[in-house]
Formats: sequence, C-alpha cells, structure tokens
Amino acid sequence: MSTHSNGSIVKIRIPPAIDTGPIIFVLMHHPRPRFSAPPFSIPLLATVLSCSVSFPRAQSIPSASPYTTTLVNLKGFQQPTRFDTRGEAVDAHDGEIAFFGGLYYLYGTSYDCGFRWGLPGAPFCGFKAYSSPDLAHWTDRGKLFDASTAAWQKSCDGNSYGCYRPHVLYNQAAKEYVLWINVYDNSTGFHVLTAKDPAGPFTEVADPKLAVNNTAPAAGLNNGDHDTFLDEDGTAYIAYTDWRTGGRIAIEKLDASFRSGSGSHVEGVTPGSTEAPALFRRGSLYYLTYSDPNCGYCATGTSYRTAPSPLGPWSAGKPFSSKSCGGQPSFVSSIALASGPALIYGSDLWNNQAKNEALANYYWAPLSFKPDGSLDTLVCRDNETLDLAVGEAGSQLPIPDLDATAGVDGFTGHCDIKAGIQRAQTFTATRTGTLTSVAFTTFQNGLPDAALQIEIHAANASFQPVGDALSTTAIEPGSIGWSARRITVKPGIPVVAGSRYALVAKSAAAQGCYGLEYNDTAPYRVDGVGGGEAYSNNGGGSFAAEAKRTLKFETTVRSTTALRGGSRPAWDGTADGAAEKPRPQGNVKVTVFPGDVDAKGSRLPPDAPTAGAAKAGVRYRIPSPER
Repeated sequence: MSTHSNGSIVKIRIPPAIDTGPIIFVLMHHPRPRFSAPPFSIPLLATVLSCSVSFPRAQSIPSASPYTTTLVNLKGFQQPTRFDTRGEAVDAHDGEIAFFGGLYYLYGTSYDCGFRWGLPGAPFCGFKAYSSPDLAHWTDRGKLFDASTAAWQKSCDGNSYGCYRPHVLYNQAAKEYVLWINVYDNSTGFHVLTAKDPAGPFTEVADPKLAVNNTAPAAGLNNGDHDTFLDEDGTAYIAYTDWRTGGRIAIEKLDASFRSGSGSHVEGVTPGSTEAPALFRRGSLYYLTYSDPNCGYCATGTSYRTAPSPLGPWSAGKPFSSKSCGGQPSFVSSIALASGPALIYGSDLWNNQAKNEALANYYWAPLSFKPDGSLDTLVCRDNETLDLAVGEAGSQLPIPDLDATAGVDGFTGHCDIKAGIQRAQTFTATRTGTLTSVAFTTFQNGLPDAALQIEIHAANASFQPVGDALSTTAIEPGSIGWSARRITVKPGIPVVAGSRYALVAKSAAAQGCYGLEYNDTAPYRVDGVGGGEAYSNNGGGSFAAEAKRTLKFETTVRSTTALRGGSRPAWDGTADGAAEKPRPQGNVKVTVFPGDVDAKGSRLPPDAPTAGAAKAGVRYRIPSPER
C-alpha cells in the first residue's frame, strides 16, 4: 500500500471446471497520507480479549452448488461492524478478496496491536487472512507470517512508512501461492513471499525487480499501492503507484514465477495524484479502477479507464463514484455467480483519518455495466444479495454453557468509557448455577491511562445496577486491543434463574477511552423486554436506561436449574475457541479457555490440571499478552 489513499482490485478466482463469470467486489482500504499525516481524531476499535489467541480452525469446503448470501455494508447512516465466527471484529484492511480451493479468502493489514501510521514506536501488527464459505461468516486464519521479528518491525513499524496491501496469486505451474506486499525499505517498494496454503505461513523470497524505480534510493517513496491480476491465459500482472512521478499508475507483466517483474510494462496510465489501483477483465476489455485523488485514510472518488490489453493503450479516465460509498477503493474481485461472472468492488471505510484504522469498516458490492461496457455510477446500498455459484451457509462457533447473548449482527462501535462515564448491560439468568464467564466486546482508543474494570452487580427492573459489586475484574490497557474484541472475565459467582444482573464497564482513565459495540434494535430480549443497557455520566452515582439499546455481550452459566417457562435467547454469537474443560473448585466447576486467569492473576492454560474462577469480590488483573 502506498502512503496515499489506496484502492485495489480484489480477484476471486473460480476453478476452471466451474463455467461461471466473475463477480467484482470493491473493498476500500485505509489510505495513508502521501505528504502529511492525518490528524488522529477517531476512536479506534481496540481488541479487548481474555488475551485469547485466534488459531486457524478447520473449515468445511463448500459444495459446488449455488448459495444465496447477503452482504451487509451499511445500516442507514451507520457502519455496522463485521464480526468473525468467534465474535471478534474482522481486522484485515486495504487488501482483497480471493477464491481458492472452494473458499473465499479475505486478506488485509491488521491494526489491532496498535499500529499508527507515522508514530515512532508504534508496532507493526502484520497481515491477516480470513476464510468464508459464503462471504458473510469469516473464520480467522491467523497471520500470513510472523511479523513480530526485529527485521519486520524495523521495516514496517511506526518509525517507517509502514507495510500494506497484501495481494495473493496462485501459480499453477509452481503449485504455490505468491504474496505481494507494499513496503518502503527497498528500491522497488515490494516484498514477495510464497506458501503452499492460501492462509500461509508465507516465506520471503528474493526482492522483486520492476521496470519502474528499480534503482531508486532505498527506503524512499518509490512505488506504492498495488494490485495483482491473473489473466485468463495464466499471465500475471501488477499495477502499482509510482510516487516518484507524483502518483501515476504503472502496469507491468510478471515473470513466469509471479515473483518478479518481466520488464514489459506501461507507465503513466494515470496523470498523477492517484493510487490504489485495481486491474480486472470483463469479456475482452480490461479495466483499471483507482482512488481519484489520492488521500491518506480519506473518503475519495473512484475513477476508471479501459484498454484492449493490460499494457494499453488506456482510455481517458472517467469517475463512477464521488465518495466510494464513504471510503476509498481497495480492490475489485472476480466471483462466480449462478447467473455468470460478477466483479465485486471493495472500499475501505476509513475511520475519519485516524492513524490507527482498526475501527475501519468495509463496503463490498457488485459493479454494474452499461451495454457499451462503461461502468454505471456506483449506488451505495445497505445490503447486497448475491447468488453465489459456489457456497454454503456459514455459522458462528458455539459457546459451551451459553446463557445470555446479544448476538453479533447490527452492532456499531462507540468509545466513551472513561473517568465519569460508565456503561451497564443487564441480563437475566435463565438457569440457577454458577456464572462462569461474562464476555464484553470492547476496544481502546487514545491510549487510556487507567485500567478497564468489569463489575457484576444485581440489577433492578429498570435496567439499573444496584448494591455492591459481586465481582470486579481490572484489565490493563496493554491487554486490550484496538479492534473490537471480546474480553472475558470469570466471576465464578452464584446466580439464580429469573434474577436480573448487570455487567458494568468503567474506568478512571483521564486520557483516552474504552469502546463498546451497541445495537438500538434491542436484540437482547427476556420475557418480551428488550435492550437492557443503561448509562451513567456521574461516575456510577446513577444510571439511566437507554431505550432498546443493547451492548454486545454474552454470559455462560454452569447450571443446576433451568428457568421454568423461560427459553434461552437464540444464539448467533461467538465462541471462546477452546475445548470445554471442567475444573473443580469447591462446589462449582469452571470452563477454562485460552487467556483465562485465576484469582491470583495467573494465566490458565486450557490443559491446566486445576483452575479457579475468581470468587465474588476478588479483584484480579489480566497480564498483557505477547504481541
């Protein structure tokens, strides 16, 4: 990715045996400012977790049969957060969607660890992959390679221009996946890595050679935002931004290995001040979309050009979206629909030019064309329905002993938990037993200078916490990420079926804040009453219920008695991602997941011989995770 706003084409490849046409998705990515850093002004999604690590999970390959899926992009004027199958916010930006081996893959740059463009000392978070059978349920497949090494941190952390825009090609002859990433530590502006699996791990190979800026001074603004494209005849190309000429796009044919340029190229496809190219084909005509103009982490326009060949001659540019649906173009991917090929346009919905873009969302929708091949003006709809040629229904991962949940759909992030402001979410136990866990989805923004505290209280029928805390847990800022994630605490307290309780999130932070995910359509309901959220602006002195608002949460109860006549709320939520392991402690059992801590603050591995849940009133801290 370049230091400018960035848009690239995402390509989803369909196996030759499937006679369907491509679908184009446009994904907006987070552009970085070319000449000046944007002001850091937006709340970032911080990952608050029980310090659990996301591991790749087995995922079934969809059968080669049609499946209808819905892409949820907008919710009126709001941008709903996309959550993965564990209930964590999807954290992959400025990349692409691709189709390999019967699954859809999303590649992108991660921001959860706290990377901030242009901020010395900010760590590089690496690149992530997600896979999905339906473009709606995304399983976290982990990092594409280990980016925590000293070498990668030196190349990509906040002291540098950063590293961006992962794009993956499959080389049929070599039987390997080839990853191109944009960097600023060499002359060409790219590193290349290869793997035998689309999710990696990828291993770096020799630096590529390109026709443009190949001998430019290293570690400068040479080549930026790029896209890779595989033509129908097996020839691969790269489109990239030439910053030495002020942001003109160049296109170059790759060699047979896809690991380097061939020298055959065309320069100056655009006149300058552009970036984020996406190269794709429709019939016999080639298209190049791009951010017009370039701008770091901005909402920009998208323009396009056409040519009879990837190397031109290219037509004059034409705009087809003035605001790219609120973001910046990132990719166009070819996906097979039941009716034929489609091109999916992707746009990164940046978080108001924040230096950390963990809270950025996505807009994905098929492009439409006029009879003469020109692009229709992009219409930004809340939802898009696609009849996929290959796909099947995905699902959230189950949670053992789930008792209450708000699900994962329709939530939007907001950050205001700090000194003086508290949030409460009430819930009703449907079973008598032990409250083994409470998960609250949160994130950090603005470097909060105090811990987040999660308390469990009794609650009244007006959704207000009452009495002293039954359990208190303090989570240090270093254990809370920048994208929205579940932080799980283990109260280990008795609860009674039919009784109301409140999760209270608060902090003494004078700087920064902790976030929440909220939904104002009351997705959590018990006995016909929905919502359950309350707000305090006087440090917890009083709480006022906010109608129909629900915060994203879930609870688990190891039950002895179920609530008579009551039903457990339908679950469409998340999973802690570990096998259930009952551990004796007194008269209760607890379930141990990665990242759990005992009452002394010691981390409990899932295979621990014993484990204790925090008892009522016990204060303990979750140690900072290794990043």
